[in-house]
Amino acid sequence: MFGLKKLIRRDRNIGKYTTEQVFDQYSREFPRHQNAVDALAGWNSAFPPEVGLKAGTHPLFADGRITWAISQAGSLANKNVIEVGPLEGMHTYMLNQHKPRSIDAIEANRGCFLRCLVTKEVLGIDRANFYLGDALRWLQETEVHYDLAIASGVLYHMPDPGQFLCDITSRCDQLFIWTHYFDDHAMPTSDSRRQAFSGNVETRTFSGIPVRYFERGYFNANENENFCGGMKDRHYWMHRDDIISLLNALGFGDISIGQEDLAHGGGPCFSLFAKRSEPAR
Repeated sequence: MFGLKKLIRRDRNIGKYTTEQVFDQYSREFPRHQNAVDALAGWNSAFPPEVGLKAGTHPLFADGRITWAISQAGSLANKNVIEVGPLEGMHTYMLNQHKPRSIDAIEANRGCFLRCLVTKEVLGIDRANFYLGDALRWLQETEVHYDLAIASGVLYHMPDPGQFLCDITSRCDQLFIWTHYFDDHAMPTSDSRRQAFSGNVETRTFSGIPVRYFERGYFNANENENFCGGMKDRHYWMHRDDIISLLNALGFGDISIGQEDLAHGGGPCFSLFAKRSEPAR
């Protein structure tokens, strides 16, 4: 049974106070975009300052990583784009400004998906469709081919990152990823950033390339309403060299590295832009 709020007002006709019942799921605020933002907890992203809304703190609407990716991709006009893990739609907003033909943005986190819809409405993102669900199933079960794929903050949350790279490269001609990676030199045994790793390492093979998987857990971080990690607690980081070697084996031999940070608080990371060097299969 829905809860009730009590609204007390002065009845002008009879000069007495009466009680009116208002259902909890309704807003009596003056209609404005801030109400929609406030209705959804867990915001990570800030909105552009000119919008005048209060949400999260990260200015992802002006993310230099995406600016760099777009510079590598060239004109997006009339291009089809897939974005895996749009978070709250701020990168989608940046892509949308370059007028691609379409953006398919796939988000598995229900809260993030709903926040994406608010962002779409507030910022007028008119070339994107947001879908709630598993991006791996989208890549494996549809036949859509894209000019550009964007996966920022996704690879290192995957329970099978090598398979993800295989699936996404089969659906695009250009790929941008920003990801953390494992590297013993950048993150030695004494490094506190290794605490979330179990110490288990296994090797899987994709396209003839042995790929090391470094097991990691979230340690109940998923209980926080701001959590925007992967779908399963056990996930794996790839080694930096293995990411590049596998992409080469998958036909993406033209690779550029940008914005690499070995001292990042979350672990070593880089931006990578890869272009297909052979005809699509």
